Amino acid sequence: MNERQHKEFMCEIGRRLYNKGFAAANDGNITVRLNEREVLCTPTMVSKGFLKPDDICKVDYDGKQLSGSKKRTSEVLLHLSVYKTRPDVQGVVHCHPPHATAFAVAHEPIPKCILPEVEVFLGEVPMSVYETPGGQKFADTILPYTKSCNTIILANHGTVTFGPDLEKAYFNTEIIDAYCKILILARQLGRINYFTPQQTRELLDLKKRIGYDDMRFEMDNCEICSDNLIGRSDASFFPEPDAFKREEACECRGKAAVNGKSAESFDMDRLVNLVTDKVMAALAAQ
Repeated sequence: MNERQHKEFMCEIGRRLYNKGFAAANDGNITVRLNEREVLCTPTMVSKGFLKPDDICKVDYDGKQLSGSKKRTSEVLLHLSVYKTRPDVQGVVHCHPPHATAFAVAHEPIPKCILPEVEVFLGEVPMSVYETPGGQKFADTILPYTKSCNTIILANHGTVTFGPDLEKAYFNTEIIDAYCKILILARQLGRINYFTPQQTRELLDLKKRIGYDDMRFEMDNCEICSDNLIGRSDASFFPEPDAFKREEACECRGKAAVNGKSAESFDMDRLVNLVTDKVMAALAAQ
């Protein structure tokens, strides 16, 4: 694409974000890497659903505006953090898809090993610590994760997704929000069924064959469904699962285990709780 075509396609992606409800009012921002000196970005305070090619701004890799009649987005530094660490990335999308943002607000890590499409196209989806949007400190929050994924949840904020072109970056936004919606609906039904490590390994093999990368390719089967694989060294923010704790037996341990307890211990706990409830009910009825 030439520069004009990039601008026109950014407007098309903006319309998709707005029509999907991923970017209400003036929310969200979109960028495209032009070359190693310049990046196209959406302007601030303009609805993504009503963008025009002439609205698109151009900035350098320090965020300095080079052209455009409107002021560039205040969150362009977030996008530049991706481009500076990922030379393969050509497009970045930041927005607030409601179901994924619900996980961001709850600080609920995105679980793995549940849906084939997510394992193949997204893989690990980390969550970065909250920081007031707009400055370099905010942009730096995603640096522990950018090299190992294509989708990041921003705590109490939204998502940032990226890819080898702008459309794939946008598709990652669709995938993560659809997945989070499915998870919420399944939890309302009451049960989440996870893949076995072997089933997950088969999906990772498929992922490798079609040319996608995943940090779990070299891990053994007992690690590939573990929580929080990316950014473990960032001890300042390490969200733990609450709504999506894994409760099924894990075949990787010497004895089947549930939330760190052996299956026998878990069954005993259930038995003790059941007996206690019966005794308390009987006493209350007297």
